[in-house]
Amino acid sequence: MMLNSKSVGDKIAAARKKNNLSQADLAQQVSISSQAVGKWERGESMPDISTLNRIAEILGVDLNYFSETFKSNVSESQFETNKKESPETPATKPETTLGLSWNMSSGNWVDADFSGLSNLKDKFSTSNMKNCKLIGSDLSNLTLKSNNILGCDFSNSDLRNSKIQTSNLDNNQFIECLLIDTEFSSSEIKNCDFSKANFSGVELRTSELKKCIIENAVWNLSAFKLSHISDVVFNGTIDECSFENCSFTKVTFKNATITNTFFKGKKLKGIQFIDCQADRITYEFLKNGKADLTGLTLLA
Repeated sequence: MMLNSKSVGDKIAAARKKNNLSQADLAQQVSISSQAVGKWERGESMPDISTLNRIAEILGVDLNYFSETFKSNVSESQFETNKKESPETPATKPETTLGLSWNMSSGNWVDADFSGLSNLKDKFSTSNMKNCKLIGSDLSNLTLKSNNILGCDFSNSDLRNSKIQTSNLDNNQFIECLLIDTEFSSSEIKNCDFSKANFSGVELRTSELKKCIIENAVWNLSAFKLSHISDVVFNGTIDECSFENCSFTKVTFKNATITNTFFKGKKLKGIQFIDCQADRITYEFLKNGKADLTGLTLLA
């Protein structure tokens, strides 16, 4: 889906005039200044995607209307019908979502604000994203395949049941994200902030987790398989998790309680424990893997 500021501006102006709205009228309903509307229509700037969605609601057009490739077939009667309805209470108010025909795959996105979006699913694959915002978005069931994502902010987003495959994630923020049942496979994840994220049911397979912040994250039924973990600190409660045939470099469990957690493999020497506790079965798994158990005590 391609957007061009001049094209978007022309289409805002055309639809606004069809609805017999002045720039000031539209500005009031969008809660911005009339000068901002003027800049949009002259192509000097462009509204972010959530504002564009609101404009589409007010003007009675589909969000795809603003695409360069969209062929306008909006009839006069459609505008007349919309004009009779209050823009504040449309008969059918669309959700804040990308239209079904939007496909953002194979694109290059820089400094874009996609915050609050939903229903992306498989429409973002093979894309490059840099310094973009997807804060508070519903990205559940999203598929990212062969993506390169750098410096983006996904904080407070829902990524449940997503699949992230053969992708590079570097220096991104996933603070307080829901990552429940998300699958990472053959991906490199480094310098990312996952503070307070919920990793319940996550599977990290044939991937690398490096220099990431995972402070106060939730770990339950999380599985690491054939992956390399380095320069990270686990804390809090780790329950019913598994680390199967993984390698570790400078991995620290600090002030952690580890229960019913499976460690399989002979490469556990890269793990250290600081003020940690474990139940008997977890302790024995670690012992069998030749881990240094200094700093780890048995739960009473």
